[in-house]
Amino acid sequence: MQINLITGISGSGKSVALRAFEDAGYDCVDNLPVSLLESLISTLEKENSERIAVAIDARRGQSIADLPSILENLKRHHQVRVVFLNANTDALVQRFSETRRRHPLSGNTKQSQSVTLIEAIDKERNLLEPLRSQAHTIDTSNLPAHALRSWIGDLLKDKPLGLSIIFESFGFKKGVPSDADLVFDVRCLPNPHYDKDLRPLTGNDQPVKEFLEKIAEVVRMESDIIQFIDKWLPHYIADGRSYLTVAIGCTGGQHRSVYLVNRISEHFRTKKDLAEMQLTFLDRHRELDSIPAAKP
Repeated sequence: MQINLITGISGSGKSVALRAFEDAGYDCVDNLPVSLLESLISTLEKENSERIAVAIDARRGQSIADLPSILENLKRHHQVRVVFLNANTDALVQRFSETRRRHPLSGNTKQSQSVTLIEAIDKERNLLEPLRSQAHTIDTSNLPAHALRSWIGDLLKDKPLGLSIIFESFGFKKGVPSDADLVFDVRCLPNPHYDKDLRPLTGNDQPVKEFLEKIAEVVRMESDIIQFIDKWLPHYIADGRSYLTVAIGCTGGQHRSVYLVNRISEHFRTKKDLAEMQLTFLDRHRELDSIPAAKP
């Protein structure tokens, strides 16, 4: 059975992610108590269910501490993937303010002491940290709902086995992705933004590609990043991790970082000595993916 556990910080988009799994044909359960997870899997196994997505959060407090050991037990017989959604505190505070909802750990019962929103967020981060360290993490701080659904859709195209390498472009002016394992700063390279003809385009467009590929510094930066990843990738594979996120950032996340992500991703996708390994690749362009698609 393919089991996808969706967890993370309240307000980071778990409901959006769960709906994406549901749209993809998964059996979905929301807000499941940790103590019921194994019995649920046993029941669905008897019903010949093959794909399931379960959303679990920290609203029941310390019981979340039992989840890592439960997941280890499930991994003995099933394919298990943990998707952890995260966002920075400022983004979470804004979302709770806009929706006027209480945080699950704010203490809204007579038996529990009320805490501030930021205190509740910090408490939840501490409770969920053991899960985050073993999960595929997505930072939704600057990611709208439609982009998160798209990223989940891309994730479901790949098998939850082996190492998944995510190449992600971003703009430093909106912050470094919190899920990044390796970060490369390419703001030192010549910027197509200052060419009025290239400014409205992106690193996906041919004129921008032609502009950047002629610059020696860009070629050297691409080569250096590839060499670094080539050197250390075997160590990340040997570490037994499931995901490696390589983030490449320029100022706005529109030209240079997009171009380099595409180039570097293509290099590793077509690298012959990696073809037989259980590696999958995902490309993400955070700032471009955040722009809603134009209506026809």
